[in-house]
Amino acid sequence: MSIKKQIPNIITLLNLLSGTIAVMMAVEGKLVLAGIFVLIGIFFDFFDGLVARLLNVQSELGKQLDSLADMVTSGVVPGIVMYQLLRQTSDVWNNDTIPSTSLFMEGLSYLPLIGLIITLAAAYRLANFNIDSRQSTSFIGLPTPAMALFVLSLPLILNYENSNLVTNLIYNKWFLIAVTLIGSYLMNANLPLFSLKFKDYSLKNNTIKYLFIILSIILIIALKFVAIPVIIILYVVFSLIENVLKKS
Repeated sequence: MSIKKQIPNIITLLNLLSGTIAVMMAVEGKLVLAGIFVLIGIFFDFFDGLVARLLNVQSELGKQLDSLADMVTSGVVPGIVMYQLLRQTSDVWNNDTIPSTSLFMEGLSYLPLIGLIITLAAAYRLANFNIDSRQSTSFIGLPTPAMALFVLSLPLILNYENSNLVTNLIYNKWFLIAVTLIGSYLMNANLPLFSLKFKDYSLKNNTIKYLFIILSIILIIALKFVAIPVIIILYVVFSLIENVLKKS
């Protein structure tokens, strides 16, 4: 077994480890810690593929392992976090509980289970991604890490940003349900989205990407954690603009 070939897989397993810890934190209601570990996991997720390409050791095993790790970090965790956020939104949920039986936890709220649609949509997207040859240099549908970043940014914003307007928006159950349903749809929509993989670094061929990167950096400096969901929305918008420009 070549150590060189295993380096990207080790990085992928670090993504899985981060995601597993994030699951534990999310189940315990420690959503900020869950968000931090998802950020760490997505960091590893970005670099495993990059390292594999640099070392020229891409493999089918690495591809499958990457999807399994993403399912935890970018699928299971955001679903649980959305469930927890929906539980906190309003007392109206307290009247909508599953009766205590041997099959269910006592007092388990069922309406917040809407949040787990994210997990189901992520699983379907990741399975489809593995068999879709069109997504080698770009994406069809919103990548699961992008959706995970959007969801996990919400508890981070609540913890670190002091804005009643933003807090009231995030704790609005209809906002959270909209994020869940729209995000789940976008993950599996037949919508071409650019990736940050560069065939070359010319301005002519990468204008949209460079504008997106520059604007993202400015937003992060100015808005901190609030910038994350804004950047995800801009990512979709910029991709739509690029699609229109390519057709014109």
